[in-house]
Amino acid sequence: METKLQFALSIKSLMKNQSLDKISVSSICKESNLTRQTFYRNFKDKYDLVNWYFQQLCDKSFFLMGVKLNLYEALCEKFKFIENEKIFFSQAFKSDDYNNLKNYDFEMIYKFYENAIIQQTKKPLSEDLSFLLEMYCKGSIDMTSKWATGYLDLSKEKMVNLLIKSVPEELKKYLIQLNKIKNN
Repeated sequence: METKLQFALSIKSLMKNQSLDKISVSSICKESNLTRQTFYRNFKDKYDLVNWYFQQLCDKSFFLMGVKLNLYEALCEKFKFIENEKIFFSQAFKSDDYNNLKNYDFEMIYKFYENAIIQQTKKPLSEDLSFLLEMYCKGSIDMTSKWATGYLDLSKEKMVNLLIKSVPEELKKYLIQLNKIKNN
């Protein structure tokens, strides 16, 4: 974990002066004073490193949803850590690589919500619910990306309220009250 964190701190430092897509694994290794071999023992590529770091941040807040946090609180926490790591997320969300943070965020959030709905309904998602969930997740990640990169000038509270307002009606009963459902 300490080695991975050292690589994460190095890429964060490099992101202050250049875009993620232009940062090389060699420069990450040089910045961290660790070898390429050590890097590849821990990560597939630089995008895997970015996604690992994002996962560490998510584990601290968003994935407490349904345990300790409701959707509003979890999204507030997510936007708070994006705001606290502004340079990192601004650069990470700008990447268009296939393994980029937007795609990783989509996979994580879709699976999380899908599992939460399955736990509540005790059956797989219908085709309609799957479509609505995919559309909501992709839209919310696109808007999160725009916010993180400075294309949307809204407070984090306004962003959270708009994201919650945009949950499709058929999904609201599963997502908005997730905390209450799991704690009953």
